[in-house]
Amino acid sequence: MSDSKLAGQFFDAAIGLLERVRDEESGNIAAAGAAIADTVAAGGRLFAFGAGHSSLAAQDVVYRAGGLALMNLLAVPGAVGVDVMPATLGSALERVDGLAGAVLDSSPATAGDVLVIISLSGRNALPVEMALNARALGLKVIGVTSVAYADGTRSRHSSGGFLRDHCDIVLDSKIAIGDAELTLDGIEAPFAPASTVVTSALMQAMMAAAAEQLVERGVEPPLLRSGNVDGGHEWNGRVMAENRDRIFYRNGR
Repeated sequence: MSDSKLAGQFFDAAIGLLERVRDEESGNIAAAGAAIADTVAAGGRLFAFGAGHSSLAAQDVVYRAGGLALMNLLAVPGAVGVDVMPATLGSALERVDGLAGAVLDSSPATAGDVLVIISLSGRNALPVEMALNARALGLKVIGVTSVAYADGTRSRHSSGGFLRDHCDIVLDSKIAIGDAELTLDGIEAPFAPASTVVTSALMQAMMAAAAEQLVERGVEPPLLRSGNVDGGHEWNGRVMAENRDRIFYRNGR
């Protein structure tokens, strides 16, 4: 069987996007890492939020080997993944005014914490309102989005603004409107989205920058190890015990 031409084209497209964000977003990635390091060093907490498939990149930095133990998922019931039935309900919830405010008000997030909000389009009510309300509460907001949507689509929030308009730091994923890298004669819809690959890479780069900043300040980053290596469970138990007041995926509120 011969190699797939389209598979190779997808890899080329994804690599090209990764190179772009590495080169063009390096300053913003460093700034986001510094903001996270500031919060960790000051005793604050870290949260990540994304709705729909944007939640995948948020989940990618929560409770995982090689990740900061302090990163918590800020979940909106029904909007985190495609497990809700029907799956279209999750998309509908992204357009509901007031939902983000209710979630934030009942969450442990407070002034001085960092919230990373991931939304590819940044146009729906949920991520825009999440950013607005979080900043009003005194959180520092890092947005991971595609600025192209703000330039080429209309906002679905009552303010007319996009996620990028209400963040302290913005990381641009460079994903084109429609989130599909390939086309082919005989297939009417474009296909092969790369947003998850690129956004997850931005998140991990941000966390690496934060770890680097912490070490430069003489602070050991509270990292988790794999539970599948010898001593991993014991290591993680110690890290979680030392930071129990800042970890909510284990202890609840």
